[in-house]
Amino acid sequence: MRHSDAGYGNPGVVEERIGYTFKDRSLLERALTRLAYTLEAGLPPDAHMDALATLGDAVINVAVVEAVVAGGAHDKGAITNEKMNLVNMTRLRGLAEGLDLADYVRWGKGEAAQRVWTSGRVLAECLEALVGAVYLDGGMGAAAGVLRRLGLTEKA
Repeated sequence: MRHSDAGYGNPGVVEERIGYTFKDRSLLERALTRLAYTLEAGLPPDAHMDALATLGDAVINVAVVEAVVAGGAHDKGAITNEKMNLVNMTRLRGLAEGLDLADYVRWGKGEAAQRVWTSGRVLAECLEALVGAVYLDGGMGAAAGVLRRLGLTEKA
């Protein structure tokens, strides 16, 4: 893995890996930009992924519940349990690792030095931001399609 704070891999590779091409490439760039990077680079305050990650978290929950219900679940408790099994930090982080997402994120210098993507929730948030960007660019169908292709909702 190449992780560097001096730039990032070609975001087009991310599009290939998720099977979705952005109409608005600025959404993809924003989804791959950390707050620390925007502060260091003097970018506008809305140029980082945080809002997209919050949106993506909600979109992922809706897509998963929709898939669970479509799969025949009717009991609220069963739906909730299945959603919790499918959507958790470890699972989302694993999907992000499978995409080598960390290679395409613009990290702040301190984040890069500390290799923040190797622990905790950071990569899960990056995946959530990517899903949020897909949602804004192509709607719920596009976001659900990406989650299906990544394997998150295929077994729901």
